[in-house]
Amino acid sequence: MSDYLLAIDQGTTSSRAIIFTRNGERVAVGQHDYPQHYPNDGWVEHEAEDIWTTTVQSCREALTASGIQPSKLAGIGITNQRETTLIWDRRSGKPIHKAIVWQDRRTAAFCEKLRSRLEREGRPDLVQKKTGLLIDSYFSASKIHWLLENVTGARDAAKAGHLAFGTIDTFLLWRLTGGKEHSTDATNASRTMLFNIQTQQWDEELLDLFDIPASLLPQVKDCAADFGQTSSELLGAPVPICGMIGDQQAAAFGQACFQPGMAKSTYGTGCFLLMNSGEQILESRHNLLATVAYRLDDKPVYALEGSIFMAGATMQWLRDKLGLFKSAAETEALANQADPGLSVMLVPAFTGLGAPWWDADARGAIFGLTRDAGIPEIVAAALMSVAYQTKDLQKAMESDGQRPTMLRVDGGMAANNFAMQRLADLLGGPVDRPQITETTALGAAFVAGLQAGLYGSLEDISVLWQLERQFEPTQPKEWRDAQYARWLDAVRRTRSQS
Repeated sequence: MSDYLLAIDQGTTSSRAIIFTRNGERVAVGQHDYPQHYPNDGWVEHEAEDIWTTTVQSCREALTASGIQPSKLAGIGITNQRETTLIWDRRSGKPIHKAIVWQDRRTAAFCEKLRSRLEREGRPDLVQKKTGLLIDSYFSASKIHWLLENVTGARDAAKAGHLAFGTIDTFLLWRLTGGKEHSTDATNASRTMLFNIQTQQWDEELLDLFDIPASLLPQVKDCAADFGQTSSELLGAPVPICGMIGDQQAAAFGQACFQPGMAKSTYGTGCFLLMNSGEQILESRHNLLATVAYRLDDKPVYALEGSIFMAGATMQWLRDKLGLFKSAAETEALANQADPGLSVMLVPAFTGLGAPWWDADARGAIFGLTRDAGIPEIVAAALMSVAYQTKDLQKAMESDGQRPTMLRVDGGMAANNFAMQRLADLLGGPVDRPQITETTALGAAFVAGLQAGLYGSLEDISVLWQLERQFEPTQPKEWRDAQYARWLDAVRRTRSQS
């Protein structure tokens, strides 16, 4: 049996393909960016053919760079931007419209009306109890409804059974298998707002609520499953597709967060904190999301998820708009020069505040400036803001029933030692940075490896996770409490309704 796995990591701005060894070592990578489309204010779209062609090109490049024949691959794992919605014609395979991206807000008014309707009907918690999600245009259901209502002939074609819906994993699978497989996995299904995470089935009441025919929907499988095989002409030989998992869940899987309380935090443009809650669905009272972490052997494991909007994006603002430095690599040294006696506080609510506040009208602010404050203090405050926002999520998870017992970090900002040390100081617990940081793609490879037989259990994967550095708290509880109290006061002053 081959020891190589191909991971397809289809993201919001690029498509990547990475070949890993069984031990999680990266062999080769192919990557292609593709354009975003903004037809109206708040609308974000992708051209489906761009996603498809960049994915195939990336796979071919990775294979060429590695020198590995496709017949030597044990399997393919797919991870993807979640919630992004496509509908295509089953007969031609052509999409009826561009993909509506997870960031798109065109259905916000529809979602607000739906929330009001359910409140009037005395069932305001219907969607959250079934799906773990809040009613929001972020998720797929309202996007599907919009496509059926606004694309000429779409609803009639859907009722006739001619159309297929999918998030990007499903669309890629359809194309990779030449239209033979219309499937998704439980993690991506759990982000549609149509999937009952308790029964692990598409929910008829939710389909009626959004007026969506069940014939549109893909079959829901485990993350590690038989998803068919690629058409031979695509890569030069048929390759089994053995795994699918949404991107944030994939990162948690790649970080081996397999026990309740284990959490990962990905620091990219924004931040996603995902904590394993085991067999328990934690219904959040603090605007967090309950979701499927992974499903193996028909047994779901759940997670609690919180997101913040501004992590790396805050540092981009300091670089591009204020010109405080030329490269993010400079920020660690600058922050270490900051006077710890100064009390500069930056609340990066440039596009509102994410979980647990969900205040879309809040706006960013800097507090505590004195004439002694300079570039180092502002840079340090920006890095600290990410730690404070992660603390917000930690406190919300604790209030919802489970405190993270372990935090593993990845993403670009995880390389910043100042930021990670302050994160440990504020959380009051260790922060672990792994040796292998390609955790999203690695998670997709791992689930494929389970199905392909490279790993016999989750324990086989856990032993592959290796620590690069652990950051232990160096500040006392009194410091932590005082700093967080100052953060909460700053947030209060930036909120639209303080």
